[in-house]
Amino acid sequence: MLTARIIPCLDIDEGQVVKGVRFRNLIPVGDPVSLARYYYLSGADEIIFLDIGASVKSRKVMLEIVEKISSQIFIPLTVGGGIRDLEDIRNLLLAGADKVSLCTAALQHPGLIKEAADRFGSQCIVLSIDAARVGSGWEAFSYGGSTPTGVDAVKWAKEAEKLGAGEILLNSIDRDGTQTGYDLELLRAVSEAVNIPVIASGGGGTLEHIYQALMEGQADAVLLASGLHFGRLTIQQVKDFLRQKGVSIR
Repeated sequence: MLTARIIPCLDIDEGQVVKGVRFRNLIPVGDPVSLARYYYLSGADEIIFLDIGASVKSRKVMLEIVEKISSQIFIPLTVGGGIRDLEDIRNLLLAGADKVSLCTAALQHPGLIKEAADRFGSQCIVLSIDAARVGSGWEAFSYGGSTPTGVDAVKWAKEAEKLGAGEILLNSIDRDGTQTGYDLELLRAVSEAVNIPVIASGGGGTLEHIYQALMEGQADAVLLASGLHFGRLTIQQVKDFLRQKGVSIR
């Protein structure tokens, strides 16, 4: 495993950080610029911003937020939500994002992954998979986890790697916001299927959950939202715990 990364996730709607459970029942958390700077100063390895509103109005707000944040933090910033084409990607990178996260548009037009990787480099392109258990496997959902696609999540991750994605952001819809632990079976299935880094998302609530995601789930990084936003965990606590467990941490 590569050196593990601890990544706060800020879900943005109409310019505010929000958080819900299983992508629903959103409540406001705070100002994105202030939170991003706080997590940067607290030792975050990267930060991920997801524009869950993803309207034209919301996207303009997002560009302004990215510009403000990129001038104040000096760690990689990934931005996703509502990205539809190469122009959207270009605008976000020009605003200061280091990477972009594709979800719905990539499911609708898989060729966008290759086009984006060819234009901007695979290191800039993160495929976000919102997955939920369906039968004996997991299905990829679009439009913020609301729309089933019939696409097998594990096969989709493998295809995306071939198309040029440099990283997978794997979101468990079933575990999102529950703080009951990551979906280790889903994580392991995707991590074993691809040779690019996998970020575990959805369900992290305790230090042990994070350790399990890295060890049993074979993730390369963990995304944290509720646990950090509501004060149950700090980045320093997470890193100290993982070091004690012998995990290589930045």
